[in-house]
Amino acid sequence: MNTQEHRLDTGGRRVLDVTELVLAFCSSDGRDGLVNVFVPHATAGVALMETGSGSEEDLQELLERILPRDDRYRHRHGSIGHGGDHLLPVVVSPSLSIPVAGGRPLLGTWQRVVVVDPNRENDERRLRLTFVPG
Repeated sequence: MNTQEHRLDTGGRRVLDVTELVLAFCSSDGRDGLVNVFVPHATAGVALMETGSGSEEDLQELLERILPRDDRYRHRHGSIGHGGDHLLPVVVSPSLSIPVAGGRPLLGTWQRVVVVDPNRENDERRLRLTFVPG
């Protein structure tokens, strides 16, 4: 098993495309297996989605509708609405696994790997990639 950890700066972006990191990691040995993509955070997740066509903004609007930034949450540390950030991993998983063949993740034509981070109080994130040989 091979693991890499990357430090990310989401820098105000709520959706950050990390596909190139995943591609580079998987191509390093050219084997078949699975790549696990994981963010070890209570307020971030990872997902597969099309990017560059407005979907990032659509996802951000969707999250604002289902996890509004107001004072309705019992989890109240931090800024108003931060409690909703802690519910994100229920909606957007903190991990996903992708099959790999010949060192290439088997993503669909428009699929990109993204980190979803609504937390406005912390722009420093970690992304852990683990390759499990098949």
